[in-house]
Amino acid sequence: MNVDDLQLAAGIAERVERFVREVVVPYEQDPRRDHHDCPADELVWELRGKARQAGVLTPHILADGSHLSQRGTAVVLARTGLSPLGPLACNTCAPDEGNMYLLGKVGSDYLKQRFLEPLVAGTARSAFFMTEPAEDGGAGSDPSMMRTTCRREGEDWLINGRKAFITGAQGAQVGIVMAKAEEGACMFLVELPDPAIRIERVPRTLDSSMPGGHAVVTLDNLRVPARQMLGEAGEGFRYAQVRLAPARLSHCMRWYGACLRANEIATDYANRRMAFGKLLIDHEGTGFSLAENLIDLKQAELMIDWCAGVLDSGAAGGSESSMTKVAVSEALMRVADRCVQVMGGSGVAGDTIVEQVFREIRAFRIYDGPTEVHKWSLAKMIKRDWVRATQ
Repeated sequence: MNVDDLQLAAGIAERVERFVREVVVPYEQDPRRDHHDCPADELVWELRGKARQAGVLTPHILADGSHLSQRGTAVVLARTGLSPLGPLACNTCAPDEGNMYLLGKVGSDYLKQRFLEPLVAGTARSAFFMTEPAEDGGAGSDPSMMRTTCRREGEDWLINGRKAFITGAQGAQVGIVMAKAEEGACMFLVELPDPAIRIERVPRTLDSSMPGGHAVVTLDNLRVPARQMLGEAGEGFRYAQVRLAPARLSHCMRWYGACLRANEIATDYANRRMAFGKLLIDHEGTGFSLAENLIDLKQAELMIDWCAGVLDSGAAGGSESSMTKVAVSEALMRVADRCVQVMGGSGVAGDTIVEQVFREIRAFRIYDGPTEVHKWSLAKMIKRDWVRATQ
């Protein structure tokens, strides 16, 4: 990332932070939520309208359609994460941000015009249909277990199967569906809602920041025109890798911002609350906890920047993103937990975002690959490299 890129990203990040703190934060207690306490679309569209007016909508994608570098994106997305509503307002949230990135890299001109443009404009939400129900023996962290099938029928493809934990499926306008053909894995772009995609249920989950929750869906003879296939048949797993490493890192960026804010709130509380004759901050247990937060936050920031630099170099960054996802999610879990502990009863109440950030980070340790899966992947790499070095 050159100096001009850094200055550009810093300027955008400054405007985003001002918008999130001044405009978005007051909405954190807005009652417009669904029955699972996720933000209602009415709230999302209102916030995006304000972001559009402020010039901070989809800030990581520039007016000419180019994308900030990953290091620049990290600076900007961390600022959107200062509120759980910030990524929704600024259109940098999951899964939309990752889907935009994938379409920008792999999509045809037709797919970009029909599906990418409304996503970038913030007028549509999207969903990524890959994970499948465990009870079906379907794909989770191991996509090779995919059971959803697709077959060519004339000028169309016919898709059948079930998907689970599909973030934002309820209420989305754009879907990327992954299925398995004789040629291998395939991806398709679909308009939503579609009568052939039936939402079975939306389970209650620990987190509550993503509109539509995480649905279980059935795909029953979903018919998709051939020109809506993303790339080539059989290349779906390769395309998934294009999306996964940057998407893992984007999660780290956003939740790093959330933990910065949670730590601010806990620090303010500790410097105002009296107990046993002195401020909480003057009690060693509390002061040391906040000191440890600073250390974990700085390590998370440096890991994100390192991995972003690897991706900016053109490398796939699979192992680097795995290391970063593990290190950052575990560090942020410690930060969020300490913030709750420092604030005591106030930390488990919904009066501040601290309680929500704790829940969201706990879920983050599973989303985009649990810690154990990434460690297993890294262990395989270690063994492979050892074998190569000793042959």
